[in-house]
Amino acid sequence: MDFVLSKFSPNIHESIYLKNPETSELGGKILNSSVDLIEELGFENFNFKKLGLRIQATEASVYRYFDNKHKLLLYLSSWYWGWIEYKITFKNNNISDPVLRLTNAIDILVFSDDNDMRLGLIDAQKLFKIIVAESSKAYLIKDVDLWNKDGVYYNYKQLVAKISRIIHEINPEYPYPHMLITTVIEGIHHQIFFSHHLKSLTDQVDGENSILVFYKNLIFSQLHLK
Repeated sequence: MDFVLSKFSPNIHESIYLKNPETSELGGKILNSSVDLIEELGFENFNFKKLGLRIQATEASVYRYFDNKHKLLLYLSSWYWGWIEYKITFKNNNISDPVLRLTNAIDILVFSDDNDMRLGLIDAQKLFKIIVAESSKAYLIKDVDLWNKDGVYYNYKQLVAKISRIIHEINPEYPYPHMLITTVIEGIHHQIFFSHHLKSLTDQVDGENSILVFYKNLIFSQLHLK
C-alpha cells in the first residue's frame, strides 16, 4: 500500500485555495508546517503569523495561498477525506462482497491501518489528530451554505456517497445510508477525542479496539447483519 499511496494526489476544489500549495516548495512548507503547528497549538491558537515564522517566510506569503486559516483547515480536511476515499478504493479493489468492503471502510475510518504515516508533504498521523479535534470547524461556520455552493465540501461528500453505495448494495431498502455514515464518521472522531481527554464520556474494554467494535456493531445491527 505504501508504494501506491505515495502517488496519491488530492482532487481538492480550486475555490478552497488561491494558489495550489502542492505546486511550489513554499506551498509544501505551508502544508507541512501548518499540520505541525495546528496539531501542536490547536486551531484557535494557530495563525498565519506563527506559520510564517515557522517556515521563515512572511505572513503575506501565506495569504497568497489561502484567504484565511479556515480555508487552510478546509484544504487539510479535504486532503484527508480524499486520502481516506483513495485508501478505501484501493483496499476494496477486486472485492465483490459488499459486507467485506463495508468492514474495510470502517477499519480505515478508525485509522486502524498505520503503515502509511507520512505521505509526501503531509504527516498523516498528525493530520488524523487534527481531523479528530478540529475538522468540524471547517463546516460548523456561519458561511457554510455559501461555501457549500462553491463546492468546497466535495471530498467529504464523495467519501460519504461511496460508503453509502456499499450500504445500498447490502440493504437496498435501508432508508438512511448517508445519515448512518456521517453519524459513524463524526462519532468515531468524538469517541477518539473523548478516549484521550474526557474518558468518562466513552467506554474502553481491555483487549479490544472498543471504538472499532462499537461502530461495526452499530452499522451491522442497523443493516440487520450479525
